[in-house]
Amino acid sequence: MTDDLQAAMAEFDDLEEAVGYVVEEHHEFLSWIGTTVDGVGDGTMTLSIPYDEKLTNARPNGPTDRRPDINGGVAATLVDTAGGLALRTELEDPFGGEVATINLNVNYLRPATGDLTARAEVVRAGSSVGVSEVVVESTTPDGETREVATGQGAYRLFRDR
Repeated sequence: MTDDLQAAMAEFDDLEEAVGYVVEEHHEFLSWIGTTVDGVGDGTMTLSIPYDEKLTNARPNGPTDRRPDINGGVAATLVDTAGGLALRTELEDPFGGEVATINLNVNYLRPATGDLTARAEVVRAGSSVGVSEVVVESTTPDGETREVATGQGAYRLFRDR
């Protein structure tokens, strides 16, 4: 972690604020797609991305009677990011080490047509490898919340960097 980032992190009262700062200020892609941190706990992470037309599979000649679906890569990004950040909560210094994705598996259940929320839970955080499971939900046009994807990630944990 850079000295500037380390100094900024020391100013936050809790881990949720710190993670939100990192997502907003140090991950341009996550910031661009509107990612927010909704909850952080021991071995858990909740992230959201609001529905935005720029994230959809809108087609010029596609149906106009329904809202375009969010691209599946956005849900995969949430699975990967939430899973890795959840593992950071298991590190002695959540931002002192590094977490790198080894393997990512995403199962798509149905199209996402509204805001996305991912809830990650650590399955295991070993000395050098961790595993998280993630569920991604989306709101339907009529306001119902449904699972749209599930996933699991394996991550290399670099505890002392």
